[in-house]
Amino acid sequence: MRHGRKGFKLGRTHSHRKATLAALSTALIKHKSIRTTLTKAKATRQFVEPLITRGREDTMHNRRMVFRYLQDKHAVTELFDDIAEKVGERSGGYTRVVKLGQRSGDGAEMAVIELVDYNTTGDVATTATRRRTRRAGRRRKRRRDQEVTDVAARADTATDVEAGASADAVADREVAVSEQADSPIVAEASADAVDESVSAAPEADEDEEAKPN
Repeated sequence: MRHGRKGFKLGRTHSHRKATLAALSTALIKHKSIRTTLTKAKATRQFVEPLITRGREDTMHNRRMVFRYLQDKHAVTELFDDIAEKVGERSGGYTRVVKLGQRSGDGAEMAVIELVDYNTTGDVATTATRRRTRRAGRRRKRRRDQEVTDVAARADTATDVEAGASADAVADREVAVSEQADSPIVAEASADAVDESVSAAPEADEDEEAKPN
């Protein structure tokens, strides 16, 4: 019978299970949030929360006891110097486990375990920690991105066509004006106007001379 044998065996021997939980706890202390299976997340919570409680009282004895479990001096320093100050007077409940759904490969239940006081983005389920695990979802996302790209390309093409049409119209008008200016009829009309102005000028001078002073 399993009287008094609480916890999770995780399909490992005692030494292997101890090393696994120590590695997961060290990663949680360093990164403040990790993604693993639901069973390992619950086992890690039971393993690491008593260590965080010890970290709230910075003594040589507590540091040695935490190092006995973690076997990582950098994690011990992080726990006593940074995390202990952050948790403050919180009396337990330092971690949170959020389910993420099943893993696509073997169907294992996945979860995120994180330190509560370091979650500044709200619910984990709405952050980038939650990943898509279904291929259909990834295909839909690629199809939507491709549709957006196609629409943008069509809009750019239409703009270029309109700009080209406007440029062609301006060029046609300039050519028409230049051809009209170079035509012989316009040239003759301009010459006649110049001759009339020149012939009218001496007559005006003669009339002024004929007037008595």
